[in-house]
Amino acid sequence: MANEIVTNATTRMRQSIDSLQREFGSIRAGRANASLLDRITVEYYGAPTPLNQLAGISVPEARVLLITPFDKTVIKDIESALNASDLGINPQSDGNVIRLVIPALTEERRKDLAKEVKKTAEGGKVAVRNIRKDAMNDAKKSEKAKEITEDDLKTLEKDIQKATDDAVKEIDQHTANKEEELLTV
Repeated sequence: MANEIVTNATTRMRQSIDSLQREFGSIRAGRANASLLDRITVEYYGAPTPLNQLAGISVPEARVLLITPFDKTVIKDIESALNASDLGINPQSDGNVIRLVIPALTEERRKDLAKEVKKTAEGGKVAVRNIRKDAMNDAKKSEKAKEITEDDLKTLEKDIQKATDDAVKEIDQHTANKEEELLTV
């Protein structure tokens, strides 16, 4: 029972960190990255469909994304979805492929994105702390129900706290890496 609580908490913390990394990946850092388009959905035969299911996305140059639709009839729909997105990048189409030229970021925009990274990271830390709180409550309930001893409870609380500290440290590391990536010109 005690190990299940720690394992469950650790798994949920890992999921929070993975989610945070995906969010960081979608924050534009001035160079082309296919994950920038992960949140783009295209209206395809009346259903919103993720762009990466409708087209191949490649990075031929440092600041260029090349979108090659599997079905050429959907090019106009992809263009309109890209224009409607919050990317701020104008697609260039030649009828077969769409090019997205990623503009260089201004210093002000870099600082804004760094603030956004910090805010996102803080949300990740809050999620980890909430997971810790839930795990601590589960441990206390187990102790009240006489499923574990008081000594086991103390050990369990230490294990949960260690998992939390490790997760927060990892979030801080990912945050520092992303900020460095954003602020290097």
